[in-house]
Amino acid sequence: MIDAAIPITQSMVEQFTEQYLGSLGSTIKKHGDKWDVTVPENATTEIPSGHLILFCDDAAADLDKNERHLHPESPFFQEIIAEASEKQPAGKITIGSDDTQVEIPPWLQENNINVNDVTFTPYYDRSAIAILYRISIETVSEYQSELLRVTAIDIRSKERLPKLEQTFLESTLPTEPYIESQPVDIDKFSADELIAQTREQIVDRVQPKIEEIHQEASRAADTEIEEYRQMQTQRIEELEGKKTRLSNRIKELNESIQQSGGEGDRIEALQKRKQLKSEYEDLDSELEELHHQRDQGYPEKQQEIRERHALEVVVSPLTITQIEYERGEIEIELEEGAVTQPLILGYGDGVGITEGLDCDFCRQAINAQNPIKSIRQGVQCTRCFSD
Repeated sequence: MIDAAIPITQSMVEQFTEQYLGSLGSTIKKHGDKWDVTVPENATTEIPSGHLILFCDDAAADLDKNERHLHPESPFFQEIIAEASEKQPAGKITIGSDDTQVEIPPWLQENNINVNDVTFTPYYDRSAIAILYRISIETVSEYQSELLRVTAIDIRSKERLPKLEQTFLESTLPTEPYIESQPVDIDKFSADELIAQTREQIVDRVQPKIEEIHQEASRAADTEIEEYRQMQTQRIEELEGKKTRLSNRIKELNESIQQSGGEGDRIEALQKRKQLKSEYEDLDSELEELHHQRDQGYPEKQQEIRERHALEVVVSPLTITQIEYERGEIEIELEEGAVTQPLILGYGDGVGITEGLDCDFCRQAINAQNPIKSIRQGVQCTRCFSD
């Protein structure tokens, strides 16, 4: 199944940023990866007005007050994405036959089966909602990943429309012609219901990415814990060596006190022994605590490190777009050699085929996992043909 994702490439970031800054009335002069931007005083934006320098890479480590990085993970790009979505959080567009081409899925055109003719007959209009989500996956200590995902569902049936998600994304790319947006027809309560319904679905769809980052964070935590163990082991060895040296020094002082002839030397040795015994007791207490922590597996330190590498997933709806499209029937004429086979299936503009097709012989669904194999004696699937 398609997972509609906006490709946040460097070129896409630069195209979007250039368009957005241009919509504010800004001027941009490019010098390779360095952009000199002038933001007008009266621009409706949180971007500081005046001169701004953008670096389209990470080469510049230390930035001045009016300098910013521009790449998919940069704070500046995330800020303008959020600002743009706040300015136009909702809208309505129409997708019709003039905007999209009728698409025949590959599983109907495999195994020497060709499509001779295609006719789409629209019967009625339908409304869908496309919700663009930003999924922030981060740890307490460092930023991890920022994802943009869209989900589209039919307002009436609540059915997810994966193909429409892709159509919507392709039609709204910065490289595509501008689409006029109209006010939405749905009320806030309905929109909130749709957001609540799709939020968990979006998280489920990016779960593999969340798991990947979670594994990376767990490995980083394991490495840090092991480094801490080694450091503490080294510390214990150093303190035990120091403790041995103190013990030997105290024994020497005991002998010196017993053999001392002068009162002054004896008092000085007693004072020194008292000082060393105090250091020895402190050292012994520290070693006892270190041994206890080691035997317990350093629970407090482990918890601190694990919490620092724990993931926080924040799912935020950025925009909601009502999409008007037509539904009807598509008539397809398939050909295999001298044999032709007509098919009539439900279809929607930008949505694709909306109803299933079953094998005439075994009644299994024909799809990407089980494509059509032959039409010589009726519609026959690959699994049925192989049995």
